Amino acid sequence: MSRVRLGRWMVAIPMSLLAVATIYPLLFTANVALKTRRDYILDRFSLTSTLQWENISTAWTSAGMGRYFVNSLVVVASSVLLLLLLGSMAGFALSQLRFRGSSALFLGCLAGLFIPFQVIMVPLARIMADTALIDTYPGLILVYVAQFLPFTVFLMTSYYKGIPPEIVDAARIDGNTVYGVYRRIMLPLGTPALLSVGILNTLFCWNDVLMALVMMPSAENRTLMIGVTSLRGQYSDNIPTFASGVLIAAIPVLLVYLFLQRQIADGVAAGSTKG
Repeated sequence: MSRVRLGRWMVAIPMSLLAVATIYPLLFTANVALKTRRDYILDRFSLTSTLQWENISTAWTSAGMGRYFVNSLVVVASSVLLLLLLGSMAGFALSQLRFRGSSALFLGCLAGLFIPFQVIMVPLARIMADTALIDTYPGLILVYVAQFLPFTVFLMTSYYKGIPPEIVDAARIDGNTVYGVYRRIMLPLGTPALLSVGILNTLFCWNDVLMALVMMPSAENRTLMIGVTSLRGQYSDNIPTFASGVLIAAIPVLLVYLFLQRQIADGVAAGSTKG
């Protein structure tokens, strides 16, 4: 066996095992979600013989997963839009505009990457309570923006630094204002990085549990991931319904990876070559 073929097998085998380890839990959850309670108790690992779509319907309506899904959709969409707007503006300013203190400001943004939410959780909850933002959409949106903005600024700044400053200077000579340069030049050029960081922030916000648990204590305002954790206690004797809730929460993330994997790869590659 040649060295090239041996090297390919050394890469293919671990990757195949990793793919199986990733796909199997999802298939197992889908199989359990379509079982009856009796079938699950008798043999949890066997393939289902009947498709119990009622389990998914029960999780969506009776368990409140539909409401939690809408809550997550509103919060995540608003948070990601704000992150992209603020992150792209800050990245443009820190990478292309010349002003005193820009380096210190960039280092301050980087410092935010090293502060875990657990450190600021208690004082942040008190501030939010004093400003009546606990258990509200704007409160959780602001928390997500504050938590993930340093990462967004870092990525956008690194990407925009790879754009030649002569492009900005030429646009200014043509009569564009700073805002005009940002809107007409930097936003189109930054589309690969914006798409990449937007998808990552969507996954970060969608999969969050701790921040949503602190900021949304009431049952009606729970996000989808908090709703899934609450199903474990509510339907501890009905595992197929609980698995249906897990499946509902996993499907949006799976669709993002299936349909946007090329864009994710292109965005990361563009950021690495221009950063």
